[in-house]
Amino acid sequence: MLDRGSGGNPHAAAKRRPTGGARERFARGPRALLLAGWTLTATAVSAAPPTERVPVTTLRPLLLAAIAHGTARGTLVGEAAPFMTQHFGSAAPIEIDVRTLHPLPQRGCQRLEVTTTQRAVIDPKTASTQDARLVYQISYCPNGDFPQVGSP
Repeated sequence: MLDRGSGGNPHAAAKRRPTGGARERFARGPRALLLAGWTLTATAVSAAPPTERVPVTTLRPLLLAAIAHGTARGTLVGEAAPFMTQHFGSAAPIEIDVRTLHPLPQRGCQRLEVTTTQRAVIDPKTASTQDARLVYQISYCPNGDFPQVGSP
């Protein structure tokens, strides 16, 4: 969820409704859209030390690097970055941190925590700028797939 000072209410951002038009179309599922877009292409991240923030066009290389090294840090660049800049009204870089939480039963697969941060995001309710943070978890495997349900 985006943390925009909602007082700890994890559903506060979901209650916000856009005013209409193109903004409403993009507000329906920007996280799902970005996650799908980030996982479509890969960028070489494994050569960078895990503590160094590397430019990425998708989330996938950070997921794989975190599985290999325990953590990965990147900055979103490419086609998704201008969309996010326009959608959230901030030209600040979009930083992505991924860390492993625990191994999964399927060999090599891990439960990962992804934290996406952008500074100076415009709050549509108050028109003030705040730092926005989205934290979520995902299960992922070193072959680039999601774990199969019910597999050892």
